[in-house]
Amino acid sequence: MHRLALARDMNGQGNGATATSGVETAVQGVAAVCDPLGALYLPDAGILVVSDLHLEKGAAFARRGMMLPPYDTLATLTVLSAVIGRYDPKLVVSLGDNFHDRVGSQHLPEEFRSLIVNMARGREWIWINGNHDPDGTVDLPGHSVDEMHYGGLTFRHEPRAGQQAGEIAGHLHPAATVRRREKSVRRPCFATDGARLLMPAFGVMTGGLDLRHKAMAGLFARESLIAHLLGRDRIYSVRFGNLSA
Repeated sequence: MHRLALARDMNGQGNGATATSGVETAVQGVAAVCDPLGALYLPDAGILVVSDLHLEKGAAFARRGMMLPPYDTLATLTVLSAVIGRYDPKLVVSLGDNFHDRVGSQHLPEEFRSLIVNMARGREWIWINGNHDPDGTVDLPGHSVDEMHYGGLTFRHEPRAGQQAGEIAGHLHPAATVRRREKSVRRPCFATDGARLLMPAFGVMTGGLDLRHKAMAGLFARESLIAHLLGRDRIYSVRFGNLSA
């Protein structure tokens, strides 16, 4: 939950984009910043990208009789508010699994709906449909689409098989492990070989899939693959070959 603590500090102090400890990268030649809160910012276009919010996950589990702490939506929206405040983007793109199930946005409590409305004021918002929420959102600002194309980039939820130049996707919740001082540390990460980029899951109640998992096979040119791991207040960039198995 270190991202939530960092976000609360930012929201309280009014930090701007200059305070970021993000890392600059490029996807198919398009400049981007990997932010330690788990968002990607494209400065030339003013686009902020997040993925796999999984809002109302606790409520979705409760509908199935499984009780989880009901704080995930507020926590995730707190982090989202902080990163929007940092960059003040023209457009926010949320790359699918925005809600944890098909009815999440329909039953979203009004207090959370108001938070999203306030965040969307004065900017555009695109909700990419995911496998958890393929029907789009209900009564929220913006537009729901299956994918979006901009400046040679394709934004979608699930990565296509093979190496797809210009693709920015989510779904797989990439994570990576490094060894430091005889300890293994596992963190969510951005994964990119310069041609495509996979986003870390933004939701605070989401897991991760290791970059060495078979589901990742064939998606990247591994000799160029870099994992940008989310640290407590900065990004740590590690080449694939230097990651722990």
